[in-house]
Parts: sequence; structure tokens; C-alpha cells
Amino acid sequence: MLELDALLDFTDCDGELIDSHPNYWYEGRCPQSGELLRLPRTRMSQDLARGLMQYLAADDSYDREGKMYGILLVEMPSGEQGILKAFSGLLNGCSIVEGWVPPIPGRDRVAFEEARTLTQLEAMKQELIALNQLPQRQEYEALFREFEVQMQVLSDRHRNCKQQRDEKRQLLCQTLAAETLEVALEQLNQESRLEKIERKQLKRQRDETLEPLKQLIEAADGRMRALKQRRKELSRELQTQMHAAYTLVNFLGKSRSISSLMPTNSIPTGTGDCCAPKLLHCAAVHNLKPLAMAEFWWGPPSGDKIQGEFYGACGDRCQPLMGFLLSGLAQNPIVSNINQGLTGGLEAHRTSNNVYCATGILPVTQMLPIIYEDKWLIAVNKPSGLLSVPGRYLENQDSVFSRLRNLLPDSLGLTAVHRLDWETSGILLLARDKETSIQLRQQFAKKQVHKVYEAVLSGTVKIEAGTIDLPLWGDPENRPYQQVNWECGKPSVTRFQVMAREGNCDRVEFLPLTGRTHQLRVHAADVRGLGIPILGDRLYGCRAAAKRLHLHARELSFEHPQLGERLYLQTETPF
Repeated sequence: MLELDALLDFTDCDGELIDSHPNYWYEGRCPQSGELLRLPRTRMSQDLARGLMQYLAADDSYDREGKMYGILLVEMPSGEQGILKAFSGLLNGCSIVEGWVPPIPGRDRVAFEEARTLTQLEAMKQELIALNQLPQRQEYEALFREFEVQMQVLSDRHRNCKQQRDEKRQLLCQTLAAETLEVALEQLNQESRLEKIERKQLKRQRDETLEPLKQLIEAADGRMRALKQRRKELSRELQTQMHAAYTLVNFLGKSRSISSLMPTNSIPTGTGDCCAPKLLHCAAVHNLKPLAMAEFWWGPPSGDKIQGEFYGACGDRCQPLMGFLLSGLAQNPIVSNINQGLTGGLEAHRTSNNVYCATGILPVTQMLPIIYEDKWLIAVNKPSGLLSVPGRYLENQDSVFSRLRNLLPDSLGLTAVHRLDWETSGILLLARDKETSIQLRQQFAKKQVHKVYEAVLSGTVKIEAGTIDLPLWGDPENRPYQQVNWECGKPSVTRFQVMAREGNCDRVEFLPLTGRTHQLRVHAADVRGLGIPILGDRLYGCRAAAKRLHLHARELSFEHPQLGERLYLQTETPF
């Protein structure tokens, strides 16, 4: 029996919950008609989702693992409204949890194969752990370091002896002659040969001791590579079986397997287990009319996912399913009004601030503050909350580059020669032709571009000025998060100067000498740097209330590639 939550369980509002100002669209094209179908995420649906957040916050069990959660506001045949709620994947190891939308059917058909494969995968995992923790690895490292110390001691002694022999040779050449000198010099040469023999003997002893351990470790590493490859193959085979078995239902009453809906044979792991497909499938099966939906992250951060933040449909797993899932859903007035402007391909429906196009809402008519422009390049004052260039997914197409491409009549050669984070404001430079782009990129690469950033820290620092030199590395499994890593990290250097004390916060000027991703944010937050996150930087640990990331690219100077003059650009800091 499906359970719906009452609206009052998540909000005090009992009025009309569909507003006319959606801030995101779940959308896709009907596979049969090609019609663009849409379901909004509204302010009210976000309020309902925040009510669910309060419910999650009251129970520690929801904090153990980070995952996406979602709510779907629906209308029952009686006209009464209710809420469906869902989690992505498994919740504390369970796919079925009372009060939550059940998983998409089909998993039970491959339950035996799944259990068998999961048992194999677990056995491989334990073997990998054992191979990685092989005692011989520590033994090899300990002996290797011991021999390194011995070699260093021997090298230091031999160096001193050589220096003494050189001094003796010089003295002997001044005091002896003929056969006496030759005998004395030969004696010194013999000492040198004996030292070389001694060094070779130590190396031979080292190799004979370490080689058996090295061979054992190399064999273990080879076994680990084979296990990892087999683990990938087993996971891929299981996912293929599951995707063929998973069956989705839409609002036309039609059903299709996930594998038949995805555009390629390589279907991402977890497809069909996300909140949006589960919610829409459940609503279709139970004859419920979706009104609005909202998804958010809860639990420990992962990549760019932060607790309490709202996110759209993921581009690789959910977006390809949206057109089928929304088929048969009657479009509400908000969607219908906008879709009137979508007929005829890319024909647009204009409002005062936005252009609604077939790829989503792109506020391309909202003017960007242009601080410098000529026929070779253009510099804008990028606002916080706007991408520098389009992202991979549908909901991440709005950017400085996209807006300028739509606004400028000669924008075919336009390229962004550097980037600013989505949350960072300030000067962004774009080239209008290939040659200018190449020359500007070379200046950035050769560190010939002078950059000044201004930030407000979420606390105070003890040092007024200095240099931070901490190598940064981005874990490919946890993008875009960056961390200090002395082995894998790339050199990252930042100079800083405290500009002013503002209550419990410091205003700081940053001069990055390198241009790594999130360099200033990590150098500020890491305890080996300033140890204080930038105000509003939730990704790197700021818990203070702030409406935005307080980081602004204030100044930029470089040599104009065509004019040969030094160009100085500056903007006011907006905080």
C-alpha cells in the first residue's frame, strides 16, 4: 500500500503550492511526438523539501552516508494533494524502507544473480585489501630505507676520504718526485678502488635482500590489477542484467526497460536508482498527477554535492529517461505558456529578463558588465553564481560564454582563456579570435598575467602577510574537491596580505602565482595555509551564514597580444 505524506507534515502552508516562478525544469522530449515535456521545481516544492530536511536532521541514521533525496508534490484523483519522497540507491543498505517510494521493479528478477555477484565482489574486495596490506610491503619499505641510510653514510664517508686524497695528492706532488711520488699516488688510487668495491658490495647485498620481496610485491600488484579488471567486468555484467530487467512506466501507461531507453550500450552504474525516476514511475503507476519536484543532497559532502543544496537531474543517468517518464503528463499552465514559445525548433518566448529556448532557461539578454572590449578581446565582470563556460549537463548551460555567444554578432571565434569558479565573481577574459586566444593562454601559462583577488575570511588570522606553498591534487573520484597532496599535487603558490580587520573576519588580498583549481579556497581553508575558510565556502568547511562565496577577482593585467601595450583592468569588490 503506497503511503503519501500530507503537505502539513513538511510545511505550515496549506494554500496553493504551484507558483508561477519555477527555478528549474525537469524536462525531456517525448520519444513519439518529439514534444518538449516539463515538470517544474518551484520555490514551494523547495520549501516542502526543506521540511523533509528537518525530518532527516532529527535522525542521526540519515547522516551516515551522503546521497540524493527528493520529494514529488502530486495531486490524487480526488483532487487532494500529497507528497511522495524518495532516496537514491540504498538507504542504510536497504532498497525498501517504509514510508519511502519503493525501487523501480525488476531488481527481484535478477536477485539471485545479484546476490551471487555481490558475494564474488565482496570476496575480491577482501582479497584486494589483503594484497594491499601484504606484510612484505612494510618489510620491503623498512629494509629499503635502512639500505638507503647505509648508502648515504657510506657515500658521505667516501666523499670525505676522496677530499682528503685530493689534498694529499696535491701535497705529494709538491714534496715528492719520480718513483716515490708514483708509489704514493698508486696507494691513494688503490684506496679509491677499494671504496668502489665496498659500494658495489653494499648494492649487491641490498639487491639480494630486496629482490625476493620485490618479486612477491610485483606479483601481488599484478594480481590486484587482474582482480580490479574482473571486478569491473562483473559489475558491468550485473548492471547490464539489471538495466534490462528494470521496467519504467509513464503517464501514457506504457512500459519500457531502462536499457531500451538509454542512448548507448554503456549505461552508467546506478541508472534507475535515482530519486527522479523512482518518484515519476511511482506516480504513474498509482495514477497520481505530478505538480512539482525537488531533489537535494543530504549527508557528508561528495564532489560538488553539499548538504542542503538543491540539484537537477543528473545528465548521464536521469536526463535520458525524462522524455519517456513525462510522456502523457498533462502540462500545467506554467509549462504550456512557455512551450508556446518553443514551437518551431529554437523559436523563443521572451520575458523581461529571460529567453526560454529549447535547451532550457538561458537569461542571455541579461547584460553582463563589460569592463573592456575591442575587436580582439573582451573582459567582463562575472557575477557570482554564473559559470564561466557551459557545463556538461542540460541545467548547466547558462554561462558568460553562452550569453556572449548569443549577444555578439561575431562570436564564432570566441573562447574563454581562463576560468573563474561558479561562485567567484570578478574579471573574466575572453578572446575573439584564435591567434589572440593562443597568445593570451601562453601568457597565463608562463605566469606573465598579474592577478589580484580580494576575499573575506570566516575568521581571523595571526599572520599579516606571507606566502603559501601547498601542492594541490584533485581526486578524480571526488571532483571538483581539491586537497593538499605532497606526492601527487601540482605546485601551487599564493601570496597574501591582510587588508583590514572587520569584526570577527579578515579582509585579505590574494596574489596567486599559479592558477590551480580552487587554489585560493584550499590555501585559505587548509590548516597548513591560513586555516580559515573563505566566508561562504561551504565546500571547504565554512559554516558561517553567507549569501555567496566572498571571493572576487579584482585586478588583472597583461600585455595586449595585438597592441603590445600593458593592459590594467580593475573592478570594485561587491562585498
